[in-house]
Amino acid sequence: MTQVNISAMPWEEAAAQKRAAVNDLIPSAWRISRVPPVEEQPNIAGDYIRQFLTAHEVEITETEATAILAKTTSGTWTAKEVTAAFCHRAALGHQLVNCLHEIFFDAAMADAEKLDDYFAKHGKPVGPLHGLPVSLKDQFHVKGVETTMGYVGWIGTFQGKVGTGKEKVFESELVRELRNLGAVLFCKTALAQAVFTFIPENNICGYTRNPLNRRLGPGGSSGGEAALVALRGSPLGIGTDYGGSIRVPATLTGLYGLRPSAGRVPYQGVANSNDGHSIVNSVIGPLSTSVGALRLMMKAVVSQQPWLHDPLVLELPWREEDYISDKKLCFGILRQDTEVRPHPAIIRAVDMVVAAMEALGHEVVEWKPLRHADMYKLRDEISACDGGQNIHADLRLSGEPPASRIPMVFGMEPTEPKNATQIAELHIRKREIQKEYMDYWNSTAEVTSTGRAVDAFISPLVPFTGMRPGFDEFTTNSAIVNMLDYPACAFPVTVADKAVDVLDAEYKPQSENDAYNVAMYDAELYHGAPVGLQLVGRRLQEEKVLALTELVVDGLAKLGR
Repeated sequence: MTQVNISAMPWEEAAAQKRAAVNDLIPSAWRISRVPPVEEQPNIAGDYIRQFLTAHEVEITETEATAILAKTTSGTWTAKEVTAAFCHRAALGHQLVNCLHEIFFDAAMADAEKLDDYFAKHGKPVGPLHGLPVSLKDQFHVKGVETTMGYVGWIGTFQGKVGTGKEKVFESELVRELRNLGAVLFCKTALAQAVFTFIPENNICGYTRNPLNRRLGPGGSSGGEAALVALRGSPLGIGTDYGGSIRVPATLTGLYGLRPSAGRVPYQGVANSNDGHSIVNSVIGPLSTSVGALRLMMKAVVSQQPWLHDPLVLELPWREEDYISDKKLCFGILRQDTEVRPHPAIIRAVDMVVAAMEALGHEVVEWKPLRHADMYKLRDEISACDGGQNIHADLRLSGEPPASRIPMVFGMEPTEPKNATQIAELHIRKREIQKEYMDYWNSTAEVTSTGRAVDAFISPLVPFTGMRPGFDEFTTNSAIVNMLDYPACAFPVTVADKAVDVLDAEYKPQSENDAYNVAMYDAELYHGAPVGLQLVGRRLQEEKVLALTELVVDGLAKLGR
């Protein structure tokens, strides 16, 4: 790739050069001669994108991740043919929805060939992810390409710094582990500027579209990852989650997405905004088309003993326990978070889950949003505790403006950061809320018929059916999980139906935020949009969360979701 030197050019020109440099890496044979306007072809994820692929490429790319591995680890499919198919589909997808930040298809094919050579020589796979293409959010450092994290000022640098010796050679710890496991890394995906908003937009690549309906966005900040996996341009994507950045895009694109507790997946060597802030930690997790794929990634990474390579990872091997068999379970149901009423399709999705669990003989009880409003306010205080100094410094590197919702939390200019005493107070306030919530969870044993506390609770992630470009002041319901450091898995439930999901004309909004959410509703626009929820477990119970999510999804299938 041509190096872009931004030191003496306007940010707009630097961004344009970077975009062009990435797009130039798409092979000419994979170029779409005419990209249809959004209104002409809103959904590009199915038949539309298939027309550019061979039947075998369609078969490969529409095979679920664990099934792909069954073929690559047995020699039925080669790593090269699988990698080539996903590179092709990812390249097509990028031209249609703007989802890639970095392309390294040639390096991926070379890595795949080495895997095939190993299999031919030894008759066995390199590791449990042998030959599986994996895409990465553009926070992960991969040799040979840049990491910009949506900042124009990071182009041609290592996280905004020059002369570090790390440029295009340093790799994040998770990247090293994925390579050891046999994964094939082939691209990095678009994200929200500074990874701090749900708007899938930055000044380098612009706005990422939802492949299921390009009139909508896929959410953020892992929006490029969700878009790519949703259009089947990647079987497994790796994102990050500070306030919902894995789970919100997953639910808006009909995917599964896991937010683990801090300390399960290594964050060592991953770029981030506000690095060093530890009151609430960003975490790494997978997005894919099945719960099995999420479990596969988590189990494989933990098998690498990441606690020996990242000082913040807990020594906690993967637990193979049966959380379901011969056991009556109890689920908490949170229908509405704060005063903002969810759109009709989300209300219907909650009802469907309740019906599915009751049909399986499990119990559901009301879950109260204990201090949720307080947590959302505290989270904003924590996010801006440095007065926006870090983010604004990175914006000043190029002179680019803040995108989307950045000014809502960090202002247009930096302010005085909080001092050590004030930061300690934030830690204490968060810890006190965590303790209150722990006590509340324990107290649910008094209302369940099982005599145990609730096994997990299920809730909406957002109160809106789809992300509409231009509607930037929306409410989300995802960050309390981050404040509590609970593991949570987003899962698909249904799709919006304009004939069924009718807005109550008599409803009177309870606040400005509630009125804004009502104004976002458009039954025609949202028709067919994926609708999902999240299942939340206790801290460090990722294995149980995945098992229970699988149970819920199977229950929905039995009811004919």
